[in-house]
Amino acid sequence: MLHLRRMGWSGCITLLILLGIAPLPARAAMPGGPSAAVILRRAEVRAQAGHKNILLEFGASWCVNCKLYDRMLADPSLHAILHKAFVFTEMDTGENPTDRLHANTPGGVAFEDALGGKDAGWPFLVILNAKGRPIISSFRPDAKAKSGQTNIGYPVLPVEVNWFMTMVRRGAPSLSRAERAKVRAWLTAVAAKILRG
Repeated sequence: MLHLRRMGWSGCITLLILLGIAPLPARAAMPGGPSAAVILRRAEVRAQAGHKNILLEFGASWCVNCKLYDRMLADPSLHAILHKAFVFTEMDTGENPTDRLHANTPGGVAFEDALGGKDAGWPFLVILNAKGRPIISSFRPDAKAKSGQTNIGYPVLPVEVNWFMTMVRRGAPSLSRAERAKVRAWLTAVAAKILRG
């Protein structure tokens, strides 16, 4: 996972501007927003109606990697491909408790923990079937990690892009080889800009 904290805030802002992804609107839950159970149920209804799986993002308003992920979903060249296969939804689980403008999704932290995302970092991605059962998450096998796995967050390194594509292949088997290749090419091109940044 790309750790932008090492770059410092000015480096992060510069990188985001170079990538064309700053500023982004706030994405965090507002205090008093819907609960994790409500968010999941709404996603399940849409997924069942559209014969799709759910790609759930756990994140936070301040999370630079979450904004990169959100920008990927909004990109016109990927939007049709990804939305053909997935219902996208998000829960905020990393908000600062003293932040009066943003709040964690009620029940979101417990749900993230139940899906194995405790201390994963953000974004933590989980693909669920239309009934809300997990298929695969953004934890990739990693022999060097103490737990044996590492959260890819927003995929930048080749091993992270490979794992994200594994997630797509398992979670969206209806996508064609050409569609998956387009997603990989987009991720690889953006990753190259980030790594040069």
